[in-house]
Amino acid sequence: MDNLLDSWGLTVATFSPLVGALVMFLIPKEKEYEHKIIALITSLWVAFVGLMLLIWFDLDATEKLQYVVDKSWIDAIHSRYVVGLDGISLPLLLLTVLIVPLCIVYSWNHFPDPKNPKTFLILILVLETGMIGTFVAQDMVLFFVFFEVVLLPMFFMIAVWGGPNRKYASLKFFLYTLFGSALMLVSFLSLFFLTGAESFVFSEIADNVVANAVSRTAQLWIFGGMFLGFGIKVPMFPFHTWLPDAHTEAPTVGSVILAAVLLKLGTYGFVRIAIPLLPDAAVEWAPWIGLLAVIGIIYGAFCCLAQTDMKRLIAFSSVAHMGFVMLGISTLTDFGINAAIMGMVAHGLITGMLFFLAGSMKERYHTLEIKRLGGLLVQAPKMGWVLGFCAMASLGLPGLAGFWGEFPAILSAYNPANGLPVEIFRTFMVIAALGTVLAAGYLLWLLQRSAFGTPKEEFAEDPNIHDATKTEWVAWAPLLALILAIGIYPNLVFRATDAAVDASLTPCLTIDVDELTHEEIESVHCSEVYGLGNHDSDHHTASKG
Repeated sequence: MDNLLDSWGLTVATFSPLVGALVMFLIPKEKEYEHKIIALITSLWVAFVGLMLLIWFDLDATEKLQYVVDKSWIDAIHSRYVVGLDGISLPLLLLTVLIVPLCIVYSWNHFPDPKNPKTFLILILVLETGMIGTFVAQDMVLFFVFFEVVLLPMFFMIAVWGGPNRKYASLKFFLYTLFGSALMLVSFLSLFFLTGAESFVFSEIADNVVANAVSRTAQLWIFGGMFLGFGIKVPMFPFHTWLPDAHTEAPTVGSVILAAVLLKLGTYGFVRIAIPLLPDAAVEWAPWIGLLAVIGIIYGAFCCLAQTDMKRLIAFSSVAHMGFVMLGISTLTDFGINAAIMGMVAHGLITGMLFFLAGSMKERYHTLEIKRLGGLLVQAPKMGWVLGFCAMASLGLPGLAGFWGEFPAILSAYNPANGLPVEIFRTFMVIAALGTVLAAGYLLWLLQRSAFGTPKEEFAEDPNIHDATKTEWVAWAPLLALILAIGIYPNLVFRATDAAVDASLTPCLTIDVDELTHEEIESVHCSEVYGLGNHDSDHHTASKG
């Protein structure tokens, strides 16, 4: 079994959804039940393969790429089919293979107008191939292809099955992300040609950046292109404006997939590609990334307080929560990036669950206007308690997953990596901490207005307002269990990520100058941006003290 997984595991996990989609393509759309069964079996099969990959994954060597496949692909442009799995990508792959079958189960009796389960489910499966492929790709061209595969399915999902303003929202989503992708591709090509690498494989590009001494100016521009490409996908302030419209207009499972997985493609790009390949440029960009992150935290929170629509409020909360993730990444420390990956997983579980709840409430009330809601605990008490549980998780209550996505990210800003301005990052820490207070404000306000009190007169006797159904519980239960389990035992994630994150960072970012002699520091050959040479680090370490 081990050898079979080594050779085929990641390829089967990546392309099985595409095979299922092709089978469904051959079946007439009138056979709705058959389409639902094929889509569900396909997604469960992928989840099973993901589980096998987890079971056989060596958790004592998470820093090493496992299940590696390296095959010739497009020789004309020196691109190879290279896939692998380490501790950074493992949690995100598992999140993906969990979310997709839950979305299909939830959709079983919740297909939005104009229905057409065949096409809707095919799009979900194509999305799954793109998402898994992005997390396992180890070649820049392959990464870019998978990164773009998710664009069209989500565009059509919003444009066809979305709300009243779906055309505007889908076009805005498409144009923003396509623009970011174009900049990202230019950065990849520039890095390839300037390094003189013989392939687009991440490890080879990283080695050639050092060996061929790519100029500092070139690195800054290339990192800037990646920053825009990945930052738009996150999305970071001020590139976030496509997100609230896309979330508000998307069908429920579209919003769930978008929040739970698609936003993570951007943050994953920073952790997997931008920082490991261009660490010198990352040091110079990091304060600006941190600044935009904390602006996003505060701006997103204030926007949440101003919203009148429940789904739009949850969408703006994503802007704030992804700000915490980007703050952790901007510290360039193993502690901060571990916190960021935990934040990605926690946000995927919690916000995905909130969008499930919003979809179910929309189906019952036919509105998500907050002032018209109320009394959910009276009419649907189980849904009301689930909403309360998820609100507490989202605001970062200790003992739930959201706490481990926010608190360590804030704390990591106290001691940023070598070369970063300590005083500025500690200021970011204070501002981000204020963001948690605002988060408690808008989430508790939402909970009070929608769940407490008595039902509004227009819905008081409405027979359509009932408690959660069996299919909803099947879709929700795994997310609720994981939110609690990770909150109680965060090592479920940290054990996988810790060594892998540490291995991805250059020693120049992490070495402690107090423990090394001047000669030992010089032997690491760090550039001046890290402030290690000639005892320039004295001020940095003194500030940390």
